[in-house]
Amino acid sequence: MSRPRSSSLALFLTSLAVAIIFLAPHPISAQFAPSRSTNLTTIVSPVDPDIKIAYKVPKGVCNTAFDTQQQYTGWVTVPGSSFPINLFFWFVAGREPTSALTIWLNGGPGSSSMFGFFTETGPCEVIEKGANRLETAAREWGWDRASNMLFIDQPNQVGFSYDTPTNGSTDLYSGNTTAFPQGLPKDRPPAAFLNGTFASLNPNNTANSTKVAGVAIWHMLQGFLDAFPEYNPPVNRPLGVNLFAESYGGKYGPVFAETWEEQNAKHRNGSLTNSTLEINLVSLGIVNGCVDDIIQDPYYTSMAVNNTYGLQLLTPVRAKMANGTFYQRGGCRELTMQCRNQSSTLDPNDPVASEATNNLCRRATETCNNLIEPYLETRRSVYDLAHVTPASFPPNFYVEYLNSRPVQEAIGSIVNYTDTSAAVYSAFLSTGDWVRDAIVPKLAALLTRGVRIGLIYGDRDYICNWLGGEAISLSIASSAGGAYAASFPAAGYAPIIVNNTYIGGVVRQFGNLSFSRIYQAGHFVPAYQPETAFQVFARIITGTSVSTGATIDLSNFNTTGAAAASSSLSLPPSPTVTCWVRSMQSTCPTDAVQSILKGQGVIINGAWYPASSDWPGATKTASSTGTSSTPTSSPTLTGIFTATATPQDDSAIGLSTGISPIILTGALLSALSFVL
Repeated sequence: MSRPRSSSLALFLTSLAVAIIFLAPHPISAQFAPSRSTNLTTIVSPVDPDIKIAYKVPKGVCNTAFDTQQQYTGWVTVPGSSFPINLFFWFVAGREPTSALTIWLNGGPGSSSMFGFFTETGPCEVIEKGANRLETAAREWGWDRASNMLFIDQPNQVGFSYDTPTNGSTDLYSGNTTAFPQGLPKDRPPAAFLNGTFASLNPNNTANSTKVAGVAIWHMLQGFLDAFPEYNPPVNRPLGVNLFAESYGGKYGPVFAETWEEQNAKHRNGSLTNSTLEINLVSLGIVNGCVDDIIQDPYYTSMAVNNTYGLQLLTPVRAKMANGTFYQRGGCRELTMQCRNQSSTLDPNDPVASEATNNLCRRATETCNNLIEPYLETRRSVYDLAHVTPASFPPNFYVEYLNSRPVQEAIGSIVNYTDTSAAVYSAFLSTGDWVRDAIVPKLAALLTRGVRIGLIYGDRDYICNWLGGEAISLSIASSAGGAYAASFPAAGYAPIIVNNTYIGGVVRQFGNLSFSRIYQAGHFVPAYQPETAFQVFARIITGTSVSTGATIDLSNFNTTGAAAASSSLSLPPSPTVTCWVRSMQSTCPTDAVQSILKGQGVIINGAWYPASSDWPGATKTASSTGTSSTPTSSPTLTGIFTATATPQDDSAIGLSTGISPIILTGALLSALSFVL
């Protein structure tokens, strides 16, 4: 998800701890993960003997569009640290044969990519088959429709990744987590206090910066691609490796890609000790990315008072005061520049070694994070302008599902599922990773090397909003220079034609650089607008027009249309919240929390209801595929759309009458929750 922010860092960390999810189903005595993995095949990589791969074929836990789609789950043990690093992956082959490989990363820092797998871009979604019965169904617009997909839990201690399996307990109400199991406190019901097996919870046993995490991922990919060479796209082919990352992925993606390019260069000149595999990166996609505070943070007040939904959340005076704190002496901009200057001049060979630099960068991070405080006072979700807090979208069924013993045994896990890791967040905060590096020059360098850069922003998101994203795109073009500096900003905004009847947004594209504003989408664009997100993704990885999907000459192509993406839309009403017990403090109203603590009401599939009759499934007849928040009734589950004409009906534009049905169900995560 995105980097979380709070008016009080201590308050945020408390809320974050409450949101951490690494728990198994109750009763308490049965909550620990399997003590040992089952039927894993373990091999040592010939690329590097310090890399080990343990994997299996997970059966029956992710129903894909076609039974013939190959799946692997497993862990790659990577070298280079004083503590164990076991990075979890879930691979799913494309629905049709393809040489394209797409890596998906959620952000955080500390969020699991299983969030993206089950609620955004993965091949399947979790559905309710009955009371306390969860299964999966193929996702109509899963990105496996156009590519082989590899989802990675990183850094260490996120999702199913771990250092040392550790038994412990967590209190969902207080957020207190201990690295040793405890008995049920007398003032907590079983639903609010759970035991589990997870990573060590030690912030010293994980990456503390994006750069360090990128090196581990490079090792991980060396192991994975060596174990499964048939999924490593050949160099100099049109379809290659694609990296798509969301939210804090605005930092992950560029830094990881830069690391791969550096390692490729060493591979070519023979300076690496071990035999290595070249990673043929052809495109980098960033979905609602928080890329650079200096560029994006001034747009927080703009988004609060001058968004395209006519929602004025701050008075002009309050907005001016809030924006002024960015520029003032000792403010976000000044401290960030000091952090970057000191980092590059005092410790260029080890950017996290200097404690003084770490302290300065951490102070800069905290100062920049405070810029969102005025918006938090509005009680609207930072992930969706339309939703008031508490909020609970996308649905959390996947968390309950991944913490079931049958699923853990099927994928071979010896730890429970950790949706968000406080240890990782703390480690990254300790070095001020948020603001430490200027990311735009890295994106510009990738662009000039021929890597396609696609920026995708939902226009209802606040935390990494599209106004700041547009500014990032213009900054990339300016930094890249050459034709990009003049031709990208001069390109007009063209409609994103999703199908014969729907326009999902607008895009500015010149050559290998594109910026897309997606209508009626919050922070998690593929969850809100699955078909639009898929078509944009498919067009980026195939190098076609993001507007239409038509074949183009990227050396000189540019979109034409309006100079600004200023279309005004209408907000849908804020939906009814669902109280997810394992995210109690961030999704449950106060009265629901009190009822849970008193042992009142019922919990069905991880959600709390006042009575069994309040469960939506109580009044529905489940179909053969169960009930699902995302309909999957397409007559075909393959293919990419190419437009031959522009829909003319006004209803084709992404207004409230034309949005995906998922927009009107559920609510977003609260401003203080943190997933991906």
